[in-house]
Amino acid sequence: MINKICPSLRDAVSPIADGASIMIGGFGEAGVPMQLMQALLEHGSRDLTIISNNSGTFDRGIAALILARQVSKVICSHPRPPNSEVFAAAYRAGQVALEVVPQGTLAERIRAGGAGLGPFFTPTGYGTPLAEGKQTCVIDDIGYVLEQPLRADFALVRGHLGDRWGNLTYRFAARNFNPVMSSAARHTIAQVDQIVELGAIAPEHVMTPGIFVKTVVLAKDPQ
Repeated sequence: MINKICPSLRDAVSPIADGASIMIGGFGEAGVPMQLMQALLEHGSRDLTIISNNSGTFDRGIAALILARQVSKVICSHPRPPNSEVFAAAYRAGQVALEVVPQGTLAERIRAGGAGLGPFFTPTGYGTPLAEGKQTCVIDDIGYVLEQPLRADFALVRGHLGDRWGNLTYRFAARNFNPVMSSAARHTIAQVDQIVELGAIAPEHVMTPGIFVKTVVLAKDPQ
């Protein structure tokens, strides 16, 4: 019997070893797997490469991982959102590397990785420092940059409903990067607000099929 339900957040992140690359879902404050990141903080894995929309805010989530010196590199499209002083200080001190990727390009690189596709051309970034060292071309008078697909060892995502097969739904804007990241990681860990019986999610309402999800865990550990 397939059962991907994990008993605790700590157990869910236990396979994440030093040096892992991790996609972390969310956009702003929506759809961010905060409880999984807290468990990862306590787990203590180091030398992590974080792939996310931003570099973390205040002293929680990604920022907490950076503050604990667990992150060696961040790949994101928005490294300086409001209240991102933790990342800024670490970057200036040379404690963390940064790769900036335009937001649409980031999403498409992840989508290509999840779909098993190869590199693709995009006009975004052509003629800017972001294109340095990359293959470029001009087609019909439009400049393009060749971008590589992006995959990761793990994805930490936040769903709303999940079942024992790993099927997920998301709540409103919390969907954002979570589905595409789920497909582009070898091991996707989903924290959910509620675990439901198999069949409770209508097939047409499944937003991430269970084939992409390895582990499902309640956002709050049972007491």
